[in-house]
Order: sequence, then structure tokens, then C-alpha cells
Amino acid sequence: MTSVKGHAHHGLNLDLAMRADAKRRLQSIRGHVEGILRMLEEDGAYCVDVLKQIKAVEGALGRVGDLVLRSHLSEHVVTAAARGDESRMVDELMELLKYR
Repeated sequence: MTSVKGHAHHGLNLDLAMRADAKRRLQSIRGHVEGILRMLEEDGAYCVDVLKQIKAVEGALGRVGDLVLRSHLSEHVVTAAARGDESRMVDELMELLKYR
């Protein structure tokens, strides 16, 4: 069981294929962030080049977030009525929207 802001989650785990895809993408993002750090350590780093790399990382993180959200919607939200936890799903999604 995991808990986010006091919400207990039982049996609603990330899809294994999506988890592997997200992990692969995040490892790539980590490499890009490390590249940005190296750029910043260089004396001749050009601001626009650094900003382009930062925007690329932001976009890649957004795509990972979309992947996890799609999985959550497909695997958990559409089956909420069958489990009888529609209200909890709505609350979770409303909480998530605060961060977008």
C-alpha cells in the first residue's frame, strides 16, 4: 500500500509495460539532465543552448506524465464504478489537476 497526501491506495499498481517504458524514458531524461549540468560547467555554454535542452527535458517529462496518466485512466478510472470508488477517483484527479 502506498500513500499520497493521506490517501491510501490498495491494489492499484502501475501497469508493468508502462512502468518499463516510463523507466526507460526517465533514464534517458536523466542523461539529458546530466548533459545540461555538463554544459553549465563549461565556460562557453550559451544560454539559448542550455534553455533548449531544459525545454527538451520538460517536454520529455510531460510525455512520461502523459503515459502514466493514460495508464491510470485506462486501468483504474474506467473501472472505478465496478469497484465502487468513483468518489475517490474523482478526488484524486482533482488533486492531480492542481499540479498541471
